[in-house]
Amino acid sequence: MRTIVTGGAGFIGSHLALRLAAVDHEVLVIDDLSKGKRENVGAAIQLAEVSVVSPEVERVIAEFRPDNVFHLAAQMDVRQSVADPAFDARVNVEGTVRVAGAAVRAGVKTFVFASSGGAIYGEQERFPAAEDHRRRADSPYGIAKGCAELYLDYFGRGSRMRVVALRYANVYGPRQDPHGEAGVVAIFAGKMLAGLTPTIYGDGRQTRDYVFVDDVVRANLLALRHDQAQGAYNIGTGLETDLLQLAGALRKATGYEGEIVHADAKPGEQRRSVLDIGRAGRELHWQPQCDLDSGIRKTVEWFGGRR
Repeated sequence: MRTIVTGGAGFIGSHLALRLAAVDHEVLVIDDLSKGKRENVGAAIQLAEVSVVSPEVERVIAEFRPDNVFHLAAQMDVRQSVADPAFDARVNVEGTVRVAGAAVRAGVKTFVFASSGGAIYGEQERFPAAEDHRRRADSPYGIAKGCAELYLDYFGRGSRMRVVALRYANVYGPRQDPHGEAGVVAIFAGKMLAGLTPTIYGDGRQTRDYVFVDDVVRANLLALRHDQAQGAYNIGTGLETDLLQLAGALRKATGYEGEIVHADAKPGEQRRSVLDIGRAGRELHWQPQCDLDSGIRKTVEWFGGRR
């Protein structure tokens, strides 16, 4: 099969592209390398250095004529979305519209979208949140992801393209960029290994659902394999972990003995977030396999090796 991965030089996208290539997909990565790294793209994988907001991306998709598209290219930083909502919308909404429209014209069979299971719901009313939870995003990032899902529903209903939106929880693991993708596990691991002081914004009691990158990649492959799957699926663990607990686990894994300082909470970040993953279990036959301690250990080992 011929498969495109947008954002395939980034953290999650590169893991996915390499896994697809390993199971005999002909893979084309589309990435403008503004955040992604060329070194993340395997030698057997083609790379088109193109932005998803450029009309050029439509030509690239038309010429490759993929069977499947995994759309992971995004502006991923919640704080950046608050600072510049227009830029966030340009990448996360306009970019999705361009890629999806080109995919329909190219005859793509399956389109899998990397959505957000935390930001899209905003402050939760139910814990954990299922896919039918009211969507009241607290950041432009969450609003844009929800808007992109609506556009994809439109494109899917107007064509034969099957659309799946995987609403990721907080993904972490090897290859995450602590400078470019704002993952707290990567940021804290990098600082603790370097003997630098990590900063917790707020009181540290804010919670997230942390899911390991290998589990997320497997969810993408299952979304492709199960050809009856359609619509939105939460991809997380169903477990709520606060930032103080996370910092403690990272202390243990890194051997860090320094202090952790606190600063004022940042706007646009919700207080609690945890996902109900029941639908993914029933329809995709997916369950997370990596617990938090094991995932943190693997992540720290990777960062330690890079040092």
